Amino acid sequence: MANFVFNVAKGRVAEFFNRVDTNDPTNSAIVVVVAQAGSTDAALKDLDTLSAVLAATAEVTNSGYARKVLVDTDIATLSPDDTNDLMQVTIANQTWTGVAAGTGWARLFICYDSDTAAGTDANIIPLTSHDFAVTPDGSDITATIGGTGVYQAS
Repeated sequence: MANFVFNVAKGRVAEFFNRVDTNDPTNSAIVVVVAQAGSTDAALKDLDTLSAVLAATAEVTNSGYARKVLVDTDIATLSPDDTNDLMQVTIANQTWTGVAAGTGWARLFICYDSDTAAGTDANIIPLTSHDFAVTPDGSDITATIGGTGVYQAS
């Protein structure tokens, strides 16, 4: 497994983050989803919706886990790094409290939902996938977002 950008989101990740940050549309959000091991990176890259992704690689069900829904106030304003000729997208570290043992965690998906009020997983666009191998044991789990963020374009 490796970190990757889904084909449907290539060239679009920064724009989806910007849409959430500017409330366009109002109910848009970035959704953080954790999944167990399943399909290969090559198979997942081709999937265009979160529902298709989760049919291939199931979402974890541990007690203490819930999807993270990040809205405009959770998203940093995008700003190109002109010195290094980059556009970097990041989010704060994400913490789940007291996650019970059970399903092993393998992947962290960053997704875009254009309408959290009425949408379904079939309307959520997967953006990036990140390796996230964790064995829950009842303690807190934190996804530490590194210095390069969740996406970087050059």
